[in-house]
Amino acid sequence: MRRTFFILALGLAHVLRASGADLAIEIDLTAQKAYLFHEGARIYVAPISSGRAGHRTRTGNFRVTQKDEDHVSTLYGKSVDAAGRTVVAGADRSMPVPLGGKFIAAPMHHFLRFDGATGMHAGHLPGYPASHGCVRLSPEKAALFYNIAELGTPLRVYGTTPETAPPPPTPRIMAAPSTPAATLPPQKAWLGIFRRSTPRIAHEQKQTRPGNESGPR
Repeated sequence: MRRTFFILALGLAHVLRASGADLAIEIDLTAQKAYLFHEGARIYVAPISSGRAGHRTRTGNFRVTQKDEDHVSTLYGKSVDAAGRTVVAGADRSMPVPLGGKFIAAPMHHFLRFDGATGMHAGHLPGYPASHGCVRLSPEKAALFYNIAELGTPLRVYGTTPETAPPPPTPRIMAAPSTPAATLPPQKAWLGIFRRSTPRIAHEQKQTRPGNESGPR
């Protein structure tokens, strides 16, 4: 499925470039969507994740100034310990690292720079604004925009970033231990027989008690 998508994206990019198409990219921060325009008509849409609070993606009219298929961030990434375990997922290069650990720059595949250090690139889409200012797309959509756009392609950013935050963790509800049902005492099958037979035994004993025999006196 992914391979087919890349083939179609490359084919579309080739057709549009060969036709000298008038291309443009628009990014709607309110809707968290990126759009591709051809001759003024919207031909493609993709979900994004823009800059979070404190790192909002700047609005304005820009152009693509750089294309780098295997770009890595010069500022952001993650901090790992000596065993390679992630200590800080959203670290920046200025943060101290654990003894024996290191800082690993974040990969930004299919990077399209358009505003200083800000660009469009492949990244995680959690469903809300979460980046340090860049515009993240899924790997497939980032490749499509990268292959179609060229240096100088107009790019407009507009709208207002939603005031959203990561959803709070769902509390883990522990089920209350169930109270076991009371265990009934075992039903003794011979108990009823014993009760039924007791009067007869007593009666027989009464009939054969000494001094109560029948006969001549």
